[in-house]
Amino acid sequence: MQKITAKTAVLANRSRLAVIVSVMALLVVGVAFPNARQLQARAASCSSSSDCLSQINNLNSANSSSEAKLSDLADQASSYQDAISKLQSKISALQQAISQNKAEQAQLQTQIAQKQREIDQERVVLGDVLRSMYVDGQMTTIEMLATSDNLSDYVDKQEYRNSVQGKVQEALKAIAVLQQQLQSKKTKVENLIDTEQGQKDQLASEQAQQNKMLAYNVSQQASYNAKIAANKKSISSLYVRLAALNSAGTVNYSGTCGGSYPSKATNRNGGHWGCNYAQDNTYDNWAMLNRECVSYTSWMVYKTYGISTYGWGSAYRWITSARSHGYRVDQSPSAGSVAIRDVDWSEPGDVGHAMWVVSARSSHDITVYEYNRHYDGTFDERTFDPYDYSAPVYYIHFR
Repeated sequence: MQKITAKTAVLANRSRLAVIVSVMALLVVGVAFPNARQLQARAASCSSSSDCLSQINNLNSANSSSEAKLSDLADQASSYQDAISKLQSKISALQQAISQNKAEQAQLQTQIAQKQREIDQERVVLGDVLRSMYVDGQMTTIEMLATSDNLSDYVDKQEYRNSVQGKVQEALKAIAVLQQQLQSKKTKVENLIDTEQGQKDQLASEQAQQNKMLAYNVSQQASYNAKIAANKKSISSLYVRLAALNSAGTVNYSGTCGGSYPSKATNRNGGHWGCNYAQDNTYDNWAMLNRECVSYTSWMVYKTYGISTYGWGSAYRWITSARSHGYRVDQSPSAGSVAIRDVDWSEPGDVGHAMWVVSARSSHDITVYEYNRHYDGTFDERTFDPYDYSAPVYYIHFR
């Protein structure tokens, strides 16, 4: 038998995050998985090949659905992580701007304090001038003229006092204006810091929600992985049961290798195949996966008759392929023929089974060599009645 195997945008705001949470919750609630005991009960209740294969297909289908959801969750997780990284970059940029503005704020505060000291100093100077002027002002004009060396000296003193007083007042005004400008600039910087801090807090809130979504996503991935693992375990049990149901007749020998199947051989591409290699690990010379039933019968046909069955594919296809190549196909067994159990259409996924006929005592009593009857790539020598199968058995005669 040829083996068959079942093989977002970054959120911009809180409301979109809430929508995703709701959708993911609905997705999770909408998928019902059996628990471990239910899975074991299913395997135990597998009473026929059809029942076994039906359950296996259902579980494979459930796993395929879970794997698709895992892929979506992985994409969403990537989006969340990307959003978190971008938000962190914005937060870091804002924090840097806040730090720079706070440094400017401190510098402005220092400058304002310096200007205040200059104002205080100028006020002291102006006080001294005013006191000096007050002392001079106690004199009458006649007295001032009398104490002056001459009229020119009196005029110079008066002009000096007026000049000093004007300059001090101008200095006070200039310093006050500059101080007001610095205070205004400081206020703007403080407002900018408040705005940036608000933006940073908003981004931090969004980042916290993204982290929450990512954690939720990771927990859902873990849940799906656990369910897939449980299903795979149940599938393995079902295959064991299926192999037991298909164990019609007497098994004379069973093992990893047997029936002269090569332990190691080289294919046309230079690769190696044979019973010493893991099942389905490589291809043989006839494009069959190693340790499959058709790989073994291809080997025996070539070894016995020198005939290639290259590309004949799954077991049930051999009937049509043999006829198209002119080989006789009937329901009469003979030693050296290939027995093909046709597809049982009541068993979804069935692809038939190929066996090498070692001896045929009658249509109801044959001995065969075969690989992969248990779906595990092992070899069996078995004696049985072909009519025990629910699907017909045909024989391909190469001589």
